Amino acid sequence: MEEILNVRNLHVNFSTYGGTVKGVRGVSFHLNKGETLAIVGESGCGKSVTANAIMRLIPDPPGKISDGTITFKGKALTNVSEKEMRSIRGVDISMIFQDPMTALNPTLTIGTQLVEGLLEHRRTTRAEAKEKALEMMDLVGIPNPEERLKQYPHQFSGGMRQRIVIAIALICDPELLIADEPTTALDVTIQAQILELFEQIQEQTGVSIILITHDLGVVAKIADRIVVMYAGKIIEEGTRKEIFYQPEHPYTKGLLKSVPRLDIKAEELIPIDGTPPDLFSPPQGCPFTARCPMAMEVCDKVYPIQSELSDTHKVDCWLQDERAQQLLASSSR
Repeated sequence: MEEILNVRNLHVNFSTYGGTVKGVRGVSFHLNKGETLAIVGESGCGKSVTANAIMRLIPDPPGKISDGTITFKGKALTNVSEKEMRSIRGVDISMIFQDPMTALNPTLTIGTQLVEGLLEHRRTTRAEAKEKALEMMDLVGIPNPEERLKQYPHQFSGGMRQRIVIAIALICDPELLIADEPTTALDVTIQAQILELFEQIQEQTGVSIILITHDLGVVAKIADRIVVMYAGKIIEEGTRKEIFYQPEHPYTKGLLKSVPRLDIKAEELIPIDGTPPDLFSPPQGCPFTARCPMAMEVCDKVYPIQSELSDTHKVDCWLQDERAQQLLASSSR
């Protein structure tokens, strides 16, 4: 498959009065054309920071991409000027931000906000821009688009606002769409509608999607591959089937146990005890050690070597080491 995005050894730091927060620490992944990649993990693990780094939206200061490369269609985004980056944002790469109400300007009509990107980036007339806006409203399932274009954000429900934000992100026909927690503020039925909408849009446009969420249940249907982040690092990645049916990292297993499932009878969900580590001074070993029921002495002192379980399934965990496997086998006898 053709690769459209490649992130290698990405580091993002934030300078504060209390010290330097190491928000993203050596993240590497790729995205293929027409693929949906889900980035999952707890709040504060670095998902949104990674997305903002791809868009070059990290405020400097206090933030800074201190190391690593982000390559989009062969172009190193970390090296381009801000002027060139502005020509890429919204055109080649678009982003759907977390809260649709704050993403929309309450003083402007929906129509004005929809055509803004076209008028800025494409050589088009207002009549052509309006026609494209109506087409996008229809694509995302907004009824009576002619009337709705004249209305303001407060006249739309939460689900409808989210659809409008998606339409704005897609109106310039980007090749990569980054959706940051697109269903967080929505109820379960609307969440399902939005996820189905992503599937339909991908089928019709072929856009590549990065879906950022803290809920593995959200990505169970639409993700082709899943990246699991913890404390600024990717600790496991694999196909949807591998992550859901063959998880190897204790953190991934903990996430799955905390998600309600209809196919398993259980009295209660099992939470992950403890809290994530302080990223002012992240641990030198595995960051999950303090919360891991399987932790060994080496876990706290040395970061695990990545184990490749298949061409697509990789995990950073000392339990995959041959010596740990032998120890587990002998203790189970």
